[in-house]
Amino acid sequence: MTTMIATRTLDTPEASLAYDVRGPLATADGRPPLFLVGAPMDASGFGTLAGHFTDRTVVTYDPRGLGRSTRTDGRTTHTPQQHADDVHRIIEAVGGPVEMFASSGGAVTALALVGAHPDDVTTLVAHEPPLLHVLPDADRAIAATRAVQAVYEAKGWGHGMAAFIALTSWQGEFTDDFSATAAADPAAYGLPVEDDGSRGDPLLSHDSDAITAFLPDVPALMAAPSRIVVAAGIESKDALTWRTAVATAQALGQEITVFPSNHGGFLGGEFGQHGQPEAFAARLREVLDAR
Repeated sequence: MTTMIATRTLDTPEASLAYDVRGPLATADGRPPLFLVGAPMDASGFGTLAGHFTDRTVVTYDPRGLGRSTRTDGRTTHTPQQHADDVHRIIEAVGGPVEMFASSGGAVTALALVGAHPDDVTTLVAHEPPLLHVLPDADRAIAATRAVQAVYEAKGWGHGMAAFIALTSWQGEFTDDFSATAAADPAAYGLPVEDDGSRGDPLLSHDSDAITAFLPDVPALMAAPSRIVVAAGIESKDALTWRTAVATAQALGQEITVFPSNHGGFLGGEFGQHGQPEAFAARLREVLDAR
């Protein structure tokens, strides 16, 4: 089945937000739209996953300053509160509330959203939110992240991404040994060794520090009418974002819900990465339907 995609623009005082609607508004079955949220990934990463929900109205968007969304505030930094306000505006525009699957930094956005606007989301599946400050070894995790950023600043994107892969692959609590691991060879990952001079990558620079430093408002989340499910991919077990998901779930008095594959398990070739999108989508459907 081919689903028509309507691309819309929502203008705010500081940004112009591009978002896509697959399917009718109001929805054909009366069920809330399914909003897929990422960060710093934009809507282009959700093409395969959305294709497994052709029976649903699906909304995706590009966070401000990323993809097709522009900003006029003169800033390059990203904060969960800012992104949450943008998502809130889009939910109002589509006639909310919504069901939401949010991954990585998008899951942080979603937790900020539910804390501030609890009536916007009926069910939230927060997949591997990278909330460093909830970890028992938060200081070492933050130091490891700073080491990755230092490599990026000194040597450029390829070296920085190799160090980032080492960071996200590290098993268990961080030790002093990570500083040596952060010097990973980019060629070993098929990454460029040459430095192109750019330093604006939102994943590797300091622009997204506020996302990893965010602390969810646990009392507000516990009091919200939203059903919150914290999830992680089984292949991420004991790696950084599995551990942050576990700690976040524990703070909310729950255990994580396990999904197939890894941090990008829903990807079907986007950015050259292949997860297990069919199994991932089936698991997401199961979790959303278990109301």
